[in-house]
Amino acid sequence: MTIEGVPLGLAAVKFWTRKKFKGTAALKKKINPTRIPIEKKESVRWLENLKQSTQLLDHSGQCIHLGDRESDIYELLCAAQEIGTYFLMRTCVNRSAGEGDHTIADEMDEVAVKGLHCIEVRDSNGDPDQAVLEIRYRKVRVLPPIGKQKRYPALTLTVIHAEERGMPKNRKKIDWKLITNLPVSSRTEAIEKLEWHL
Repeated sequence: MTIEGVPLGLAAVKFWTRKKFKGTAALKKKINPTRIPIEKKESVRWLENLKQSTQLLDHSGQCIHLGDRESDIYELLCAAQEIGTYFLMRTCVNRSAGEGDHTIADEMDEVAVKGLHCIEVRDSNGDPDQAVLEIRYRKVRVLPPIGKQKRYPALTLTVIHAEERGMPKNRKKIDWKLITNLPVSSRTEAIEKLEWHL
């Protein structure tokens, strides 16, 4: 799709189904998922789609791959860097940062609010509501998971943190962290990336 949100078509699609549905949550208690190579996980589809779509579009530097929390996969971030394409993902993992003595959340807690942004949302009843977001952003040195540090490098990425002011009545408070390799050097650029992700 274009930056304005006009759909242009599909560049890559991966169909898959699990062979086993029951017991997958219990399996995570026995096996540390960070120790399993990405090639042996369902998540490999994210990497395959990123590589296939970038290759088909033939302009890696003009592509921006958007992803929800499920796409917060370190191997995906590295693959995008290797290919020379851009990404904007919502995080679900509070990764180690800096020299490994703190996390992304710790680092973002130190960043001053760089602006406000108001968005339209729906509450739990489906009624329209507004959220005023405090916007923070910072370049952060992000480390791979401990079990993968020999295979993958640390990456310097920008984290955009959008946290709602106050506590809404009929919905969960918005607290989003986006991670990107796109340049973000102003409040306007941070809000632009946030709007792309909405």
